[in-house]
Amino acid sequence: MTVQSIAHVEFHCADADRFAADLASAFDFTVTPAPAEPGVRRVWLSQGTIRFLLASAEQPDHPIARYVERHGDGVAVFALACADPAAALDRALRGGARPLAPGLVAGFGDVALRFVPEGDQPADEHGLLGFLDHAALCVPAGELGAAVRFCEEALGFRRIYEEYIEVGRQAMDSSVVQSPSGKVTFTLIEPDAGREPGQIDTFLRNHEGAGVQHLAFHTADIATAVREFGARGVNFLATPDAYYELLPSRIGPTSVPVETLRELGVLVDQDHGGQLYQIFTRSVHERRTFFLELIERQGAETFGSANIKALYEAVERQHATTAG
Repeated sequence: MTVQSIAHVEFHCADADRFAADLASAFDFTVTPAPAEPGVRRVWLSQGTIRFLLASAEQPDHPIARYVERHGDGVAVFALACADPAAALDRALRGGARPLAPGLVAGFGDVALRFVPEGDQPADEHGLLGFLDHAALCVPAGELGAAVRFCEEALGFRRIYEEYIEVGRQAMDSSVVQSPSGKVTFTLIEPDAGREPGQIDTFLRNHEGAGVQHLAFHTADIATAVREFGARGVNFLATPDAYYELLPSRIGPTSVPVETLRELGVLVDQDHGGQLYQIFTRSVHERRTFFLELIERQGAETFGSANIKALYEAVERQHATTAG
């Protein structure tokens, strides 16, 4: 009855066709129209085992349109694949989940969770993206503990990492929770209300509450992926040269040459299992509340403090650039 994987991620958006075209153009997703539904336009996107279902509504009083009005385009539902969806739903309800509709429960703010059967759809292996590595969600100050307990008690996840991160006068708490299968990972983040407001506070204000800040796509070749997607028009966040000058002393030898990392702006982290390479896109969301990440794991399994801090500082760099 445990959660095995993310079957698909549902986006609510103002224009599903335009959103799909943008992702397909930028990241080479395959686009497939979904069955027609009165008043709602749905489109499927796929690559590797990643599945997105984009939906937009024609009428302003439709729940999809109300979500977009409040939050802008964004992740509204995680469809969680289970061997026994009914049993998984029952566990979630006994663990304190609030029911919304058949098979659907409230998750984090207006982000819902749907329990669906495991499918046997083959991977779409035409591109450079393999699977959804993790999703990062921001929650208001003081709600991180409750969010972690919800994942543990309602979903059967376990906490695999936690860290308090300070960046200048700002700070945040984070916990990483993961399904027993290891295929569903949520990074949960809350701001420290006792410190100066930072980018997590900005997200919560602009998004109007808890929600998904970013999704991370796993790739087996991050250098090639960054070059190809960059040529397609994806704008990645830049990294200062000083970061790469410190790499040899901080990380040691890297399988991707430092000059390549510097050229592309790719960040590196390391844990007991190996190295992790990552880069973040510059947000194109109208509220700057959602962006994407590319990640290549070479043995690394967890999320170290340098990894989380790099994310925080990358977004701070974007805010500083925008403000300037």
